[in-house]
Amino acid sequence: MNISLPPELVKLVHAKVESGRYASASEVIREALRAMDAPAAEARRRDQAAAADPYEGIRQGLEDLAAGRTQPARAVLADFRRAHGLPR
Repeated sequence: MNISLPPELVKLVHAKVESGRYASASEVIREALRAMDAPAAEARRRDQAAAADPYEGIRQGLEDLAAGRTQPARAVLADFRRAHGLPR
């Protein structure tokens, strides 16, 4: 397989190899592809899509609701307060 990268990404790949963490450019690309395929990466892509399209967040919320992926409002608010150091 042959791939083409813009100069700034070529520099990034070379820098990763030169750091000693990776033995080759192929290792850098493999790890990047694995990370891109991870569930957290999918969540980030969903968040970015929601930010780009104001209605995307609503669509995602309705999909979550239909699939049963919900939490009680009290739990959500408690998590928010905890994350932002607010009193209960």
